Amino acid sequence: MSALTVRIDPHVHSEGSYDAHDPVELILEQAAEIGLDAVVITDHDVIDESLRAAQLAPMYGLVGIPGVEVSTADGHLLALGVEELPPRRRPLDETARWVRERGGVAIVPHPFQRSRHGIGRRRLGRYHDAAGGDAFDAIETYNSWLFTGYKNRRARRFAAKRQYPGVAGSDAHKVGYVGRAYTEIDIPDVSRASLAAADILDAIRNGSTEVQGRRTPIPTSTKHYAGAAGRKSAYYAKRGALGSALLAKKGAFKSGYYAKLGALKSGSLAKTGVAQAARMLYRMSPLSR
Repeated sequence: MSALTVRIDPHVHSEGSYDAHDPVELILEQAAEIGLDAVVITDHDVIDESLRAAQLAPMYGLVGIPGVEVSTADGHLLALGVEELPPRRRPLDETARWVRERGGVAIVPHPFQRSRHGIGRRRLGRYHDAAGGDAFDAIETYNSWLFTGYKNRRARRFAAKRQYPGVAGSDAHKVGYVGRAYTEIDIPDVSRASLAAADILDAIRNGSTEVQGRRTPIPTSTKHYAGAAGRKSAYYAKRGALGSALLAKKGAFKSGYYAKLGALKSGSLAKTGVAQAARMLYRMSPLSR
């Protein structure tokens, strides 16, 4: 059996992050539409939406992989394949060890970008040396949110010199940027029908990765983002219609309830009025004397 090529965007943010706004359903739809095999929701220090996305992924023809971008004491770390939130504000090596002990993959995102909580070069080098070259599993050598390619090139050189697998991620905070950069992974002896999250995580650890983050031709890019905009409009239109229908149903229920309540009150008042009239007639009759 020949190797299966899998395309994954391992670094995407949903409305679960404080700085992103799109729901995971829309992100999964976009990922499937542009030909990815998996997308990992890596929200900042929260994992609920990622777990939900991993459960929904098969409905979109995708492999479900949960993850999170956790804040360590040294900077951000991507934890792929974990189902609970790693401890925050702990040293990088301790957090990476926690992730790996639970079967996850620890990836250093946007290194050397201190303004984005990337881990500095010297500190990353010290962790590498202290661990004997095995401090984490991979380095994000292409992040599509960088304004220039300088830090990506530095990350690529660092990873190559120390023999860490390189991955690419879009770091998308809007649905139209999903897949702007992605990682190609060759996995031998597996079919697409049997492909599982564990196969992808193992392949990243083994270094069977190729970074895809080249400049996209303008016509392709336009089509890519236009399609995302259309899907986003359709999604919110559908959600708005469902919301309107729910409000209408609630309104009808309330109207029926108040109508029934009014009828019951009217009946009660009428009954009370008849009783009062009967008492008055009795007091006026000779029988009451």
